[in-house]
Amino acid sequence: MLATHAGYEVDDDQDRLDLDVIIGFLLTTYWSKHRSRETVERAVRRSFGVGLYEPGGAQAGFARVVGDGTTFAWLADVFVLPEHRGQGLARVLVKAVLEHPDHAGVERWMLATLDAHEVYAPLGFGPIESLDRYMVRQTPPRPTQQS
Repeated sequence: MLATHAGYEVDDDQDRLDLDVIIGFLLTTYWSKHRSRETVERAVRRSFGVGLYEPGGAQAGFARVVGDGTTFAWLADVFVLPEHRGQGLARVLVKAVLEHPDHAGVERWMLATLDAHEVYAPLGFGPIESLDRYMVRQTPPRPTQQS
């Protein structure tokens, strides 16, 4: 158990993660809706996932970390299910991830968001100051096979 808030629990137990809830939600998001279920599942399984659980124990949110645990970490796929929003749970979840013993000394955290800046700014995230230093390489989408 990493944290509790209003009866909710944040836990890093990978066996507790409900992949159906996580993948089902991520496939509806603006950042993941173009991916296949298999791609999302592989990404979740190959990352460090942290779950948010409602008082009854069901999955209510999720966040995952990709990185080396020392110099770099990418915070991804953070969500709280709609029926659990408005209680500060996203910030509790992210704070627990940032303070996790496996990531507490990470030098550089990064993330991308279109609409949740107010969640991350109080936790120390801000815009990249020197964008000209950063580059990205994207693999072109694979053509879909026609049956």
